[in-house]
Amino acid sequence: MLVAISILAVGLLGLAGVLAAGLTRLTTAPSELIARQKAAEAIESVYAARDTRKLTWAQVRNVRGGSGSDGGIFLDGPQPMKSPGADGLVNTADDGAVETLIEPGPDNLLGTADDVSKALSEYTREIEIRDVSSTLRQVRVTVRVTGIRGVRVVVITTLISSYA
Repeated sequence: MLVAISILAVGLLGLAGVLAAGLTRLTTAPSELIARQKAAEAIESVYAARDTRKLTWAQVRNVRGGSGSDGGIFLDGPQPMKSPGADGLVNTADDGAVETLIEPGPDNLLGTADDVSKALSEYTREIEIRDVSSTLRQVRVTVRVTGIRGVRVVVITTLISSYA
């Protein structure tokens, strides 16, 4: 009987650990989803600027970059999660205020008077653009979110060519 209770106790402790880990992931999932979407949004804006010829190929770089003077328009290092400025691109010199997220209030309906506005001040975004060849660059977007459970990092890496 004692052996059976010991085995049952070990099993229940393991189950409790799995439940705790699941709840932790559940509480961080919304912030990770936002981080992933904001990283993808940044990459899409770089592609759109290249495709519409809003930027020249020489401008699709960081200001300092790997050489210390790349001469592009994207700010170096982690930046606050700001809304795009007049150029429609994030992490550039003309960015607006810190973005806000509108969430449903107690009635769980979006667009009603009790909606809650939340600034994305715990998020930072870094766009790092490095040359692979004369017509190919690597774009890496890193979004960090600081929460109760520490810092979570989402990284998306892709390649962009000079050909639209």
